[in-house]
Amino acid sequence: MDAATLTYDTLRFGEFEDFPETEEPVWILGQEYSAITERDEILSDVSSRLWFTYRKNFPPIGGTGPTCDTGWGCMLRCGQMILGQALVCQHLGRDWRWAKGKRQKEDYNRILNAFLDRKDCCYSLHQIAQMGVGEGKSIGQWYGPNTVAQVLKKLSTFDSWSQLAVHVAMDNTVVIEEIKRLCMPWLDYAGATAFSDPDVVREVNGYAEGACALEEPAVWKPLVLLIPLRLGLSDINEAYIETLKHCFMMPQSLGVIGGKPNSAHYFIGYVGEELVYLDPHTTQPSVEPCDSGQISDDSYHCQHPPCRMQIQDLDPSIAVGFFCKTEDDFDEWCMCIRKLSGRRNALPMFELVDRQPSHFTSADVLNLTPDFSDSDRLERFFDSEDEEFEILSL
Repeated sequence: MDAATLTYDTLRFGEFEDFPETEEPVWILGQEYSAITERDEILSDVSSRLWFTYRKNFPPIGGTGPTCDTGWGCMLRCGQMILGQALVCQHLGRDWRWAKGKRQKEDYNRILNAFLDRKDCCYSLHQIAQMGVGEGKSIGQWYGPNTVAQVLKKLSTFDSWSQLAVHVAMDNTVVIEEIKRLCMPWLDYAGATAFSDPDVVREVNGYAEGACALEEPAVWKPLVLLIPLRLGLSDINEAYIETLKHCFMMPQSLGVIGGKPNSAHYFIGYVGEELVYLDPHTTQPSVEPCDSGQISDDSYHCQHPPCRMQIQDLDPSIAVGFFCKTEDDFDEWCMCIRKLSGRRNALPMFELVDRQPSHFTSADVLNLTPDFSDSDRLERFFDSEDEEFEILSL
């Protein structure tokens, strides 16, 4: 059976392998656990992540399209999971925990509602699939990590509640100035040099930064940073494994979307030489809200031990995600990345620079409006197999 169509409908939860009793630390999205003494805490953390899987019997996509995404929607579901984690961090906090049968906060219901399989939900499968049609992605065609990252970026522009700044870093390069322009569009950057020189005093409309230069306090739009990468040819280059592990250790971690060819997973951590992931390859019935607006949410949380796989088995085409709710979070993340780049046993997966290199143009300056009116200019950002990535090497 093709890996893309594999489902686990016939498996019982008891058949999932539990965590090994190891002294190796377990890292889940920036939090460290002991597999020996904190097993319940690990499972509580994992079950609190939003788990989006294949669904069936939802309204036809586009009115006449498929009513089930089994066999083709796994990367789209992984995209939902990584963005769902960002929304949880934004509205509920990283330490929020889900409990079966417990009435949740209204913000939780609002988050979950955004991902229901309906055309009027902001991050629904319907929206993701139809957004790809404008770029030559027929409904039912498999997406790569880069493609789903770009589509999520576009959909976020319609999310007026969360006010996210979604940035997809291309060319293996994260540009600090570019991100700060995106997250603080009210700043006057003319001639600014403060990103690289901490002794330079930044000014906003004639006031030193931090002063009340505007009627309202300065605001940082919460950042969702997605970095599509290719870490080898057919297999992951082992030189990047330690760096990849460290990404799961950062408090800003949103995890990684990737997997094996045509079979996507959402990776949320690691233990030893194994990655911990949520698997979307379970087909469940679609869910509709009750008359009260509440959502039956048991099927949106993985209530069995999470899956694991050897890091060496990871397909080299991935997208790494981070969430920075404040400017301090982003500055701390930059500092961690620079420290990590200096480690001898961890080869950097991407470059962090203060300003945009002159040899490439950012996706942010292209026409990225929701109408997809300039598809030719966007073609390089929506490749089907992500084969145009620069191959990182030693």
